[in-house]
Amino acid sequence: MNRGLLIVISGPSGVGKGTVINEFKNRPELKLVFSVSMTTREKRPGEEEGVNYYYVTKEEFEKAQEAGELLESAEFVGNWYGTPLKEVERLRDEGKNVLLEIDVQGCRQVKKKVPDALTIFIVPPNMEELEKRIRGRRTEAEEIIQERLAKAAREMEMTNEYKYVICNDDVKLAADIISVIISRHMERNAELSE
Repeated sequence: MNRGLLIVISGPSGVGKGTVINEFKNRPELKLVFSVSMTTREKRPGEEEGVNYYYVTKEEFEKAQEAGELLESAEFVGNWYGTPLKEVERLRDEGKNVLLEIDVQGCRQVKKKVPDALTIFIVPPNMEELEKRIRGRRTEAEEIIQERLAKAAREMEMTNEYKYVICNDDVKLAADIISVIISRHMERNAELSE
């Protein structure tokens, strides 16, 4: 059995990462799984331990960080989130391709520990379209929208850190391109392990 890939997908807020991923994530030939992250935030109603997240205390999270047990970690709105390295390695050893949807900083952390990670950055057709998508949500104040656009502009300057850059102008096309990329890397893995 071939070892699975570690696939990192990033892109600015509003680019449609989740929509594109939903388009290809259940294609059986891709053998994709999501790794369950660890978090210090409280469990919300309806969430399950080990399904949505592994819920830990801040102290437990810090211990895992110090011991090098996290593939990547980040703080968001006062809570910590991280990807347990052991879990990712177990899934890859089972021949599954592990998919992480994380930001640029998280990708940098992953590449230090797993240099062969397959990294994909999704970009909008242009910044005007991205702004239109963010505003179309009608969920955020103007100040937050401006912050998101400024962050997106900074992230777009880091696309050269990714192996592939895919434009989400057409969701199905973007998903099909990513599927082909994953399939080709799976084939290459199979050839190398023969």
